[in-house]
Amino acid sequence: MGKPARQGFDWRRFLRNNWLLLSTVAAVVLGIVLGVLVREYSKLSNLDKFYFAFPGEILMRMLKLIILPLIISSMITGVAALDSSVSGKIGLRAVAYYFCTTIIAAILGIVLVVSIKPGVSQNVAEIDRTGNSPDISTADAMLDLIRNMFPENLVQACFQQYKTTREEVKLPNDTDTGTTEEPATTVMATASPNKTKEYQVVGSYTDGINVLGLIVFCLVFGLVIGKMGEKGQILVDLFSALNDATMKIVQIIMCYMPLGILFLIAGKIIEVEDWEIFRKLGLYMATVLSGLAIHSIVILPLIYFIIVRKNPFRFVMGMAQALLTALMISSSSATLPITFRCAEEKNQIDKRITRFVLPVGATINMDGSALYEAVAAVFIAQLNNMELSIGQIITVSIAATAASIGAAGVPHAGLVTLVIVLSAVGLPAEDVTLIVAVDWLLDRFRTVVNVLGDAFGTGIVEKLSKKELEQLDVSSEVNIVNPFALESTILDNEDLDTKKSYVNGGFAVDKSDTISFTQTSQF
Repeated sequence: MGKPARQGFDWRRFLRNNWLLLSTVAAVVLGIVLGVLVREYSKLSNLDKFYFAFPGEILMRMLKLIILPLIISSMITGVAALDSSVSGKIGLRAVAYYFCTTIIAAILGIVLVVSIKPGVSQNVAEIDRTGNSPDISTADAMLDLIRNMFPENLVQACFQQYKTTREEVKLPNDTDTGTTEEPATTVMATASPNKTKEYQVVGSYTDGINVLGLIVFCLVFGLVIGKMGEKGQILVDLFSALNDATMKIVQIIMCYMPLGILFLIAGKIIEVEDWEIFRKLGLYMATVLSGLAIHSIVILPLIYFIIVRKNPFRFVMGMAQALLTALMISSSSATLPITFRCAEEKNQIDKRITRFVLPVGATINMDGSALYEAVAAVFIAQLNNMELSIGQIITVSIAATAASIGAAGVPHAGLVTLVIVLSAVGLPAEDVTLIVAVDWLLDRFRTVVNVLGDAFGTGIVEKLSKKELEQLDVSSEVNIVNPFALESTILDNEDLDTKKSYVNGGFAVDKSDTISFTQTSQF
């Protein structure tokens, strides 16, 4: 009779599997301590602060560097691996999930801000304004969103986005007919009984990856090469290899992450000048943070549990590294490489789902932003002693949902979309400057909610698409076992009598008795 096996916690295995997460947590704590100590006991100039945060800047640059190859390779391989009807169903389920959770987040934010009333007890004169409000038109912003879905130049879309601005046109005198250029869009605003103003829309390009345009192109490109059969297989293999190489680079970047995060958070603490603003806007911040907490701890896990029937908090623990990264760098797009790794390796989500759903989610799924914008809009209305009607509150929720979907996954995009929400209900856009001072902190927490919503979306869509994925697996197995069970396809009209092929998956059988095998990608 042998000795009973000793049951105990395997610390070595735990540390080996979670060393990166633990070191990142330690880096966050050390970063906070270091930032407080440096702020308290040394007087750094602006130049010194810039140099101090340099290691954190390098981390951000490395993560942004990897976004482009990751999105392109993952989207193309993910879509190409699926049948067009299957990819359509998966896309529809993903978009339906994103839309529903974003609406729920906006409604939750409105319920909380109307109940807590953080702006009623505040005086606008007591709050210091910071920065300038973005000058943006709701109609132009929505049209720009559609324009960016169809970029003129694919290479340019890798580093620039299209944006339109309005410029006032000087009206000529009544006798002057020398005007040679007509405005693209004219807006008439009566300044006096006999005077009007005219504006023309001027387009320009701004720095930043046009993620939406790239996703639309990669979606179509992936569908096309997926339908090309063996001819397109070489492209599928190419992008699959690119995706694997990109994920290897992500692993290298993650080794540097603890050091970068330490200086990133310490540099931010040193940079903040006015901590008094957090006391003045404390109730507003508490409203936003409580809404984000309820959405991420109660609503999203509940939806996941109802559909998937698995422990949602174990799923969250698998995404811990991605959530911590999102908290530190406040960008869902820059967190995307880490989100991929956590979803595929820790939570074992099918790669065909993650590669299709996550890039789309990082662009259009903004639960945290929708909640934040709804709370901020009603808070600004309360500061101005404006009573919003039921219709205006519904307008806020719809506008917050639509604006958050159009927000790019970059830091502080919420401020731009917030102006759209304020304009929709007639609130002063310049009051955005009242909350800019605390936006950098709230932006980090809402990014965590955005990334968590994307992650839960992969698990939910995988569960709902289980039948289609199993059918694809079965069909691929049948094809490999019996490559001769397909209809013959004519390769070339000139060789009609001499050359026929039976093509299925990776096999090609010719009448010349030559059998070749092409390795195919399996996801």
